[in-house]
Amino acid sequence: MNVIVDTTAANGHGARRIAHLFMPRRVIALGQWAVTLALCAFLIVPVVMSVMAGLTVNYFRGVSSGLTVRWLVEVWTQYHASVFLSLEVAAATLVVTLVTGVPAGYALARSKTRAARFVEELLVLPIALPGLASALALIVVYGGFTAFRMSLWFIVAGHVVFTLPFMVRAVAAVAASVDLRTLEEGAASLGATFLERFKTVVLPNLRPGILAGALAVVTLSIGEFNLTWMLHTPDTKTLPVGLADTYASLRIEIGSAYTIVFFVMTMPLLVAMQWLGVDATGQRAVRRKRG
Repeated sequence: MNVIVDTTAANGHGARRIAHLFMPRRVIALGQWAVTLALCAFLIVPVVMSVMAGLTVNYFRGVSSGLTVRWLVEVWTQYHASVFLSLEVAAATLVVTLVTGVPAGYALARSKTRAARFVEELLVLPIALPGLASALALIVVYGGFTAFRMSLWFIVAGHVVFTLPFMVRAVAAVAASVDLRTLEEGAASLGATFLERFKTVVLPNLRPGILAGALAVVTLSIGEFNLTWMLHTPDTKTLPVGLADTYASLRIEIGSAYTIVFFVMTMPLLVAMQWLGVDATGQRAVRRKRG
């Protein structure tokens, strides 16, 4: 008789556990996790396969053909100039956007006029246009200056047009969250000049936005293809353009090895943006500063 009672109690407990497991909230949560994991696999598996293709002797035979760094060495031998050229373009673009974008973002955040809002919308316009359209506009206007057209600075000009809005928006977002006017008035009352106030008051408070904008500018500059492809010459072939050339070579191992090189250059920047808690708009930097 005792055994029967225990079995009934155990069955009741098991039924409650099953009912708890299949509660609507739990089912929804499990479904969300399943969809998330499926999407992650959908995005990550091709990347992993591409990396493996660049490290295998023969992609179609897979890992069984053996692992090798031959394709990486070949890519570096043929395209290392493109890697350094991309770094030069990104560095030059960053300098120009810092010199122009930080004061612009600061001025737009301080101004409450409609003209300032209109200028801000104009700055964002290159993001809304396709890269090819922006490149074509630059070629139509400045293509007649042969020395400029054939130089690296022509690509830098295109990258500045494309990335400047990210620097301006990042700086303006942080500047709008800080009462800079009051801080500057306090510094002015102590006899500080405008340059002294800008260096000791404004720039330290804008640092999170400047950092966010700088990371976004460098990352976007290194990875920009559409605009660069239209503006480049045989002597100014950057990393993304070289990547397209390797894909056109019809050798999947070469293209995949070049992709690995591309990842090595861009992933640290993306990880740094996540680790430092900043994004291209500066909003997360603003929240950290407020916190």
